[in-house]
Amino acid sequence: MANISIKNLKKEYENGFVAMEGLNLEIQDEEFLVLVGPSGCGKSTLLRMIAGLEEITEGEIILDGEVINHVEAKDRNIGMVFQNYALYPHMNVKENMSFGLKIRKVDKDTIEKKIKETAEILGLTDLLDRKPKQLSGGQQQRVALGRAIVRNPKLFLMDEPLSNLDAKLRVQMRTEIKRLQNRLKTTTVFVTHDQTEAMTMGSRIVVMKEGVIQQVGTPQEVYEKPSNQFVAEFIGSPKMNFTTHKIDENGRILFEENPDAIIGIRPENLKLTEEGDYKIIMIENLGSMKYIYAENEGEQFIIQEDQNSTKKIGDFAGIMIKDSSRLNYFDKKTGNRIEG
Repeated sequence: MANISIKNLKKEYENGFVAMEGLNLEIQDEEFLVLVGPSGCGKSTLLRMIAGLEEITEGEIILDGEVINHVEAKDRNIGMVFQNYALYPHMNVKENMSFGLKIRKVDKDTIEKKIKETAEILGLTDLLDRKPKQLSGGQQQRVALGRAIVRNPKLFLMDEPLSNLDAKLRVQMRTEIKRLQNRLKTTTVFVTHDQTEAMTMGSRIVVMKEGVIQQVGTPQEVYEKPSNQFVAEFIGSPKMNFTTHKIDENGRILFEENPDAIIGIRPENLKLTEEGDYKIIMIENLGSMKYIYAENEGEQFIIQEDQNSTKKIGDFAGIMIKDSSRLNYFDKKTGNRIEG
């Protein structure tokens, strides 16, 4: 098991830059937690502090009831997978996977057993004698995962492990990593800047911005009830629509300013009507659906329509809300969510 409590964490560098301060987070046993946010938001720094690769300025990291601030990285029983795989080029797959066990003086029979079991799980059995340069990107990533798995760690930490893969392989590896975590039941913290990865992989998501946690919740909670305008815009593809105009009781967007709030509307909660003043400026055809971009007087909306939509670029249409209960309201000054 691995429960992690992060209490009042601060990271300040020698030049005075404060990467984060007063950060609190609870990571539950067996969960797949995803840290997501734009580049420079502090997610990798947080991961490295958990791993023991980055010094903590203030606060505590508690692993299964033990404060590990001053425990050496090698003694934390944590398996880490990096973006660049960090495989030894002169060693074959088997040697790469067993290297850490040999350093810990694990007996030969145990090493053989662990390598065999892990290779079977990851589909590496036929590749054990190959060098890294003879492997594809996805195979190299599996070896990096295998090297972490054979140690039987309490916790997996993964820092942007899929960012070097092409789009097709990235989707495949997302599925493999999630399936692997479900099988091993090992607590996993996964860092990504890709909100699609976060939504598809995480049992919970932590959205970060400038070293501050903006929201923690399930993918559905974060998507449907974002805590502020930043989260609403960052999570979801395409992004949420925003308007400062009023909406009438029939779901029509009026050209009358709403003095109190910014209204957020997901593309799937909008529909086009036959008559209106919005000009269609672009259409993205995804096969099973279309994203239609329409604008009027500088205000643009993205509307999700099914594949049977006959709208064309240059057409004019109206826009209506499908379900007013799914609208999101944000304070104009703070950007924070307004409930009710």
